[in-house]
Amino acid sequence: MTKRVIIVGIPGVGKSTVITSVRDRLSQRGVDTKIAEFGKIMFDQARLMSIHNRDQLRKLSIEQQRTLQELAANSINSLGNDVVLVDTHLFISTDDGFYPGMPLKLLNIINPTHLVLITAAAEEIYNRRESDSSRQRDVISRDRIICDLRLSESMISSSSIITGCPFYIVQNNTNQIEKATEVICKIILGK
Repeated sequence: MTKRVIIVGIPGVGKSTVITSVRDRLSQRGVDTKIAEFGKIMFDQARLMSIHNRDQLRKLSIEQQRTLQELAANSINSLGNDVVLVDTHLFISTDDGFYPGMPLKLLNIINPTHLVLITAAAEEIYNRRESDSSRQRDVISRDRIICDLRLSESMISSSSIITGCPFYIVQNNTNQIEKATEVICKIILGK
């Protein structure tokens, strides 16, 4: 049976780096592991609708975006690897409020076996975001980061209630990616 592990975290926690490290570690152990980046899968589906720029996704109607989300979720559900690491966001901050990245319908389609929230101290996240020149991140305050961390914990626990699968909160402190990687591997493998 495929293990579908949804891994989330606010910008600056090192989510993508940890996910790549987990995939590499599991692969070294002989576990057929794939990363399914939700946004990339959505964009691949959007290309079939003549969307040629990922930024255009935000300009689509809500109905078109929901259709793309469902196509992406079905694509992820169809993957037959031993472990599928779903790289996505719990929420998207918009002018109209917070929009869930994994609403009920998508959770039901993906049918995750584990939910993992990667987190770090607010000060660490702030410093990482400030020093990361490879990304164009919104500038936000330490207080807003604290708020987003609390919101993440609330949303991951709500997702667990909806899906009936366990959730885990994993610290990715500075210079401790190996520790975070090992914790997540143990969660997935049960050892």
